[in-house]
Amino acid sequence: MYQAPRGTLDRLPEDQAYWNYVEKTAADVAALYGYSRLDTPVFEDSGLFIRSVGEGTDIVEKEMYTFNDLGGNSVTLRPEGTAPVCRAYVEHGMQNLTQPVKLYYLMSIYRYERPQAGRLREFHQFGFEAIGESSALLDAEVIDMSCRFYRELGLKDLKLLVNSIGCQDCRKEYLKALREYYKVHVDELCDDCKKRLEKNTLRVLDCKKPGCKPLADNAPKSTDHLCDDCKAHFEQLTARLDQLGLDYKIDHRLVRGLDYYTRTVYEVQPLIEGGQSTIGGGGRYDGLIEELGGKPTQAVGFATGLERVILNLKRAGINPPEDTRKKVFVIWFGDEALRKAGHIMDVLHENGISAITSYSGRSMKAQMRQANSNGANYVIIIGDTEVAENKYTFKDMENSSQETVTEEELLEKLR
Repeated sequence: MYQAPRGTLDRLPEDQAYWNYVEKTAADVAALYGYSRLDTPVFEDSGLFIRSVGEGTDIVEKEMYTFNDLGGNSVTLRPEGTAPVCRAYVEHGMQNLTQPVKLYYLMSIYRYERPQAGRLREFHQFGFEAIGESSALLDAEVIDMSCRFYRELGLKDLKLLVNSIGCQDCRKEYLKALREYYKVHVDELCDDCKKRLEKNTLRVLDCKKPGCKPLADNAPKSTDHLCDDCKAHFEQLTARLDQLGLDYKIDHRLVRGLDYYTRTVYEVQPLIEGGQSTIGGGGRYDGLIEELGGKPTQAVGFATGLERVILNLKRAGINPPEDTRKKVFVIWFGDEALRKAGHIMDVLHENGISAITSYSGRSMKAQMRQANSNGANYVIIIGDTEVAENKYTFKDMENSSQETVTEEELLEKLR
């Protein structure tokens, strides 16, 4: 028997209500803040991610699905959403539009990771990017928008962590301070962090292994090494977050996992879980578009994993809104009744009324069982008597009432 590939899941009918609820909420919140939807290809030139995400990151070194196509081109299934959005921004001349350009996406993401609850090899993200503005007020709006998304879904037990990792200039001094601090602790680091210390120093702070975490807790803080501009930017951000009434904590260990971040970084985590259960995060990436061949362009964004969102909805006992549309089942007996059933099915569908029927003339009892199993609110019965009188027997399944009606009367009741 074939099975879904490891690290992937089938989206079964019983879960579709959750997906519809989350995706509709995402689209509604995006519209509220003035974002337009953008869809990008599922695969891109591999260089896009190597250049943007960073050669020293776990994503590029261990997790990307990269292969040569039949033309000999190296392509990669997208491991994150920001770089493709920025590529599209440059390629389609969006820098000529009124800035900031606000874009959101709902897309599948691919990373070769060890599968576990909330961590898959194919997963889905809702993300949004605001491109072309440097103000910390926009950072605060992006954070507020992401928090509103979770609130609209009903998720409450979440914590918001923020930090600033500075710009490329002041970060040089901070990285120097970090390397000096860790120089005397190298033997205490895990093998991955020993490599990160040279290739991607900030990621050492993000390690969750028992031996590395205490060292990170006592490491120098990025906020103590900010230049005047970055310090003023972070102060404006936190002042606006205070004004918005958002409950947040400054976490100096927060750096995010991608090379392109500058200044603001933030994450949203469930209170009952650890850092591995982060359900969303983002920040500012002022140098990325220039790195991809565009003009110097400031930008900030956010992404959240939809599987993790749904997992948290289920844990919190939050159910999606029920489908309130009424369902009709048409029961028939005999060839003439079948033709009449086909006619009324067409009429119901044309009037936007959900209706299904049996495809074989089974017994009344069997067809009623089928109506019940499909959750029918109403049953229309057509037999010899109904054919002869050109009428229908209309049964309300909720109160078991039954009456004979004309087609017009039937439509009036169902409308």
